[in-house]
Amino acid sequence: MNNILNLKPQNVWQHFYALTQIPRPSGHMKEITDFIEDFGKKLGLETTRDAANNICIRKPATPGYENKPTVILQSHLDMVPQANSDMPFDFTKDKIQAYIDGDWVKAQGTTLGADNGIGVATTLAILEADDLQHGPLEGLFTTDEETGMYGALAVRPGFIDGKIMLNLDSELDGELYIGCAGGADVTARFQYQDEEWIPKGDVAVKVSLTGLKGGHSGVDIHLGRANANKLMFRFLKDALLTCDARLSSISGGSLRNAIPREAFAVLVVDSEKKYEHIRKMAVGYEEIFNQEFKGIENRIDFKAEAVKITPDMKLIPKDIQNKLTCAVMACPNNVINLFADIPDTVETSINMAIVQSSEGLIEMKFLARSSSESKKKAICDSIESVFMLAGADFVETSNEYPGWDPNPQSAVLAVMEDVFEQQRGVKPKVEVMHAGLECGIILSNVPGLDTVSF
Repeated sequence: MNNILNLKPQNVWQHFYALTQIPRPSGHMKEITDFIEDFGKKLGLETTRDAANNICIRKPATPGYENKPTVILQSHLDMVPQANSDMPFDFTKDKIQAYIDGDWVKAQGTTLGADNGIGVATTLAILEADDLQHGPLEGLFTTDEETGMYGALAVRPGFIDGKIMLNLDSELDGELYIGCAGGADVTARFQYQDEEWIPKGDVAVKVSLTGLKGGHSGVDIHLGRANANKLMFRFLKDALLTCDARLSSISGGSLRNAIPREAFAVLVVDSEKKYEHIRKMAVGYEEIFNQEFKGIENRIDFKAEAVKITPDMKLIPKDIQNKLTCAVMACPNNVINLFADIPDTVETSINMAIVQSSEGLIEMKFLARSSSESKKKAICDSIESVFMLAGADFVETSNEYPGWDPNPQSAVLAVMEDVFEQQRGVKPKVEVMHAGLECGIILSNVPGLDTVSF
């Protein structure tokens, strides 16, 4: 803690450390929004809260700068709550254990919350500083960005008055972003009646696919990394066909905006001989997967091992397991196309994020991204069509949010490029991000903002 509090600029890092001590996973915003609201009021600044619990703190201009345009500093308050399997942690109660490792601030066994805690901390430091010259400022702190950008969706004219918005939520130093993709969730469900009787002498087999890098489905989708769900179903299709195997359960992926790193399935076969065949198949598929993703992934682990049949183990009906497997095999995944006029930049993609079976239900979740609204709709329609043809009981596109159209002639972009070059001696990169930023949503609700993310 002491090391982090002494980092420079000290006021930024002190605020960042304070944020690590406040539980703030998406959906649990009361403590952090109360903290931000109290912060503004203690400074004597105009502080307002809207129906979505977004907070806006207004700081007047310093003398002589009253006629300058109001600048909005925008960041989101929530964080992605993920912990290692060996790290017992309750993100709604526990404090992040932050520490310094060389040139990096990290967290012990969990996500750190630098997305977007470092943006929030920077804005808080600017709002309280008394040694800066500036025009009117607005600190805009939005809620629940990670799970659906719900705070940004609620921002309306009048809640913010600025004409320039600086979003502090993109990731790489030395890059200025002037556009991003829009997104949408696609959810498909199969409902069924479990088969509860497993014949005596059958063998249960747990199939485990682990060791994949995963990554963010916007930032990392162009890297060609393996999708654990897609690989698992390649194997399952073969096993179900050649060994007449039955599917008992399936689970892969955990977050809608993450490339799934792991997938697990439990199969049931009617003989030791078939189990041995599946075990050998897994060895063969492990070799195939590692060869296919050589130079992209680290070592991929794929194994099949016998497990005890328990009283609560059930079977998914044959027609459902076959429909599901065929649908997954048919669905597109990964990059769909690049921009024609922006080199090496993804325009449209789809991530097969989550597959999860439970009692009488299998649910699949996809996240589609595109800078083109028409192409985003087309890829969502494609996923919907596959599952409708497969006879899914429920297929829906939801949580849609718009992209952010690039404006290379942005006046604030030109200023930021000049300032960056003065400070660093080199020009910054100007990019369009395939991941989603709140800029597009806020711009759709409050048109006319000149916006850059960094």
